Amino acid sequence: MRNNKILIILLLLGLSAVAQFVQKPLLYNYNALEPYIDARTMEIHYSRHHTGYVRNLNDAVKGTVLEKMTLEQLFLRASILPASVRNNAGGHYNHEMFWSILTPDKNTKPSAELLKAITDKFGTFENLKQKLNQAALSRFGSGWVWLYLSGEELQVSSTANQDNPLMDDVQDKGIPILGIDLWEHAYYLKYQNKRADYLTEIWNVINWSEVSRRYNSARIK
Repeated sequence: MRNNKILIILLLLGLSAVAQFVQKPLLYNYNALEPYIDARTMEIHYSRHHTGYVRNLNDAVKGTVLEKMTLEQLFLRASILPASVRNNAGGHYNHEMFWSILTPDKNTKPSAELLKAITDKFGTFENLKQKLNQAALSRFGSGWVWLYLSGEELQVSSTANQDNPLMDDVQDKGIPILGIDLWEHAYYLKYQNKRADYLTEIWNVINWSEVSRRYNSARIK
């Protein structure tokens, strides 16, 4: 947790203002999601991969008009962004969501509103998980799988690399409320190349309270 403490100190001192984009501290320890996600994977994933996206994004936008934009504003023009901005902005946003929808709390459940939306669209909660897993397993190479709101309806999709449903040129657009990282660095140390095993276990640490909050927020927009 040393890296998290440093980030907290920087935020308290106001030094985060040096950069437009800042990585939020994790709300749990690296080992909190074991045995489903191991501590070493969490440490490397958060402190190297995600940190790298934030650093590279700030470097890429420095001194340009993009420096003053939010991530969401960048995504509205993703199709014309330099690759260095698009990829790192997506990597930053996607990982911030990913950390937030994971939790060591085993007792979170979808809100009544989210559960109704799930059953209306997919029939059952288990059907939703199967559909997400199928989309994830069908993704060739690196990417993400998403549960997102399109209009008034929940949808499932997968994107390559660090793309997400907010980008202006993706095929399936909407507001994401749950995203699962499919890059091998998210699971390789524990599961090697067995993406299916990783997908089976990650459902044990999904923070349905946060997913529900995101669903309610997306409905208001």
